[in-house]
Amino acid sequence: MADACESRSTRRGRVVSCDASSAREMSGRQVPASADDVPTTYTLFNPLNLDASKDRHASAPAPSKSAAGYISYDEVQKHNTPDSCWVIVEGQVYDVTSVLGWHPGGVPAILNNSGKDITTHRKVFKSIHPPNTLRRIPIEAHLGPIDPATMPVDANQPTEEELRIAEARKHIPSPSAVINLDEIEDIAKKVLTTTAWAYYRSTADDENTYYENSAAYKRFWFRPRVMNKISQVSTSTTLFGLPSSLPIYISPTALMRLGHPDGEMNATRAAGQEGILQGISNNASCSTEECMAVKRPEQHLIFQLYLNKDRAASEAIIRNIESQGFKAIMLTVDAAVPGKRELDQRTKGGDLKDMPAAFGKSNTGGGLGVSHAISGYQDPDVCWDDVPWLKSRTKLPIIIKGIQCVEDAERAFESGVQAIVLSNHGGRELDFSPAPMTVLYELHQRRPDLIQKHEVYIDGGVRRGTDVLKALCLGARGVGLGRPFLYANGVWGEEGCRRVVQILREEIITGMQLMGVTSLDQLRPELVQYVDRDPPARTR
Repeated sequence: MADACESRSTRRGRVVSCDASSAREMSGRQVPASADDVPTTYTLFNPLNLDASKDRHASAPAPSKSAAGYISYDEVQKHNTPDSCWVIVEGQVYDVTSVLGWHPGGVPAILNNSGKDITTHRKVFKSIHPPNTLRRIPIEAHLGPIDPATMPVDANQPTEEELRIAEARKHIPSPSAVINLDEIEDIAKKVLTTTAWAYYRSTADDENTYYENSAAYKRFWFRPRVMNKISQVSTSTTLFGLPSSLPIYISPTALMRLGHPDGEMNATRAAGQEGILQGISNNASCSTEECMAVKRPEQHLIFQLYLNKDRAASEAIIRNIESQGFKAIMLTVDAAVPGKRELDQRTKGGDLKDMPAAFGKSNTGGGLGVSHAISGYQDPDVCWDDVPWLKSRTKLPIIIKGIQCVEDAERAFESGVQAIVLSNHGGRELDFSPAPMTVLYELHQRRPDLIQKHEVYIDGGVRRGTDVLKALCLGARGVGLGRPFLYANGVWGEEGCRRVVQILREEIITGMQLMGVTSLDQLRPELVQYVDRDPPARTR
C-alpha cells in the first residue's frame, strides 16, 4: 500500500484513506485527477468479505477495455440485470450489483437506470444523492472510465423538456415582483421538471386532505382590537428553544436538488439570512455536512429522522448529526408507509412498465414513484417503545412530527418528548386525515393544559401570514412550511427561499397591526372565532 494511505477497521469494513494519487495507484486504474491536481483525501470503503464463495464478484469477468483502458458504452449497456448491474457516473463506470441489497430506494430505482449514464439520464443521480454517496461503494466496483468516443451522439443534447424549461425561464419575474406564495407555486409549475413537480406537488388519493389543510384556516375569523398603539411590532420568538426572527421555520423536505443544483443549501443560506430555523430531512439530497458548511455561525439546524429498519444505521446517523452540532431531532411518524401519491406514480409509471412487480411496480401495475424510491429503508413498525430507545441514544431534544389526534398528543408528552408537530405530511399520506389546524382546535378545546405546559407546532397548508397568526392564537408555538420553499428554490434558488420568508414577514407584521397586537405573546384565543362555513369563493 502506498505510504500516503492509512488503513483502519470499522464496523462497515476496512477503511482506506489516501491522497488522490495513491488512490489511483491502489485502484490499478488511471482515474483522472482533478483539473488543478489539488491534493484531495478520499475515504474508500472496502467491505470485509467473510465468505468469498458467496461474493458474486469473486469470479466475475474483468470488464472489456480498449487499449487505452476505456470501457465502451456498448459494454456498459449489456449489464442491466440484477446479476450484473453497471452505471456511468461523471464519466466513470461502476458495478453497482452489490448495492442492490442495501440501496435505500430499493432494487428498481437502480435497475431502471442500469446500463445508462445516470449523470445525464433524467439527471437522476445528482438530483437525489448527496455528493459522498459513491464512498459507500467498494473500491473494486469502480471499473474505470467510459470511452467518450462510444457515447451516443445525442447523449448531451437538450431534451424536449429542457427546451421547454429554458423557454419558460425567459419569462419568470424577479423574486421581488412576486407578492404571495400562490404566485410562486404557479411559476414553479412552469419551470420545474415533470419529475420534480410531480414529487413536490403529489398528494394522497383524491387530494381531500391536501385541500382541507388550507381550507381549515379559512374557518377561523379574527376579532380585531382597535385603537392600540401598533407602530412598533416585534415578531421575535424562540422555536424548539432556539431564537427565531419569526414564528415560522422551514420544514424538513426531501430532494431539493430536484429543483436546483444547490438544493437544501439554498434553504440553509436563506434561513440564516432571514434569521429563522431549518429542518434538514433524512432524505435530503444535500449532505448534512454541506448544509452545516454554508450556515451562519449563529444559525441553528434541526435534523428530521426516519427510523431505519436497521437501528444501527439510525444510531450512526444520530452520532453523526450530534457531532456536527444539530440542535434537535424531529422524529417523523406520520409516514409509516408511502401514501398513494398518484401524480408521482403517473410520472414514474412509464419508466417501469417492462419490469416485473418485484423489481419496480406496485401490485396494481402502476409505477411506484420517487416517494417509494427514497423510502425503502424506513421502518413501518415504529412504535411508542421506540421513543425511550431514541432518548437513550441521544441527549438532543426530541420532537415528534406527525401527531393527528388529541390522544396521540397526550401520549407523546407522556413519553417525555420536548415538543410535537401536528402534521399529516402535507396531505401526502392518508387521504381524509384531519387538517392540523382542526387538530389544534380540538386540542385547544379538550386539553388546553397541554398547550399551556408544552410546545405544540403545526405545519401543512400554510400560505398566508394570517394562517400563522390564527395558529398562534390557538396556542401553537410556531408554524412550519415546506412546499413554498421547494417551489421557490426551484424557481430562484436562495433568493426565492428568502422571498418566501420576506412575504410572510410582511403579512405577519401587517396582520398583527390590524389585529391590534405588537408582540406574539399577545395573540390569544379570544382574538379568533370558529365559523362553521366556507369563505366566499375566490374570483381569480
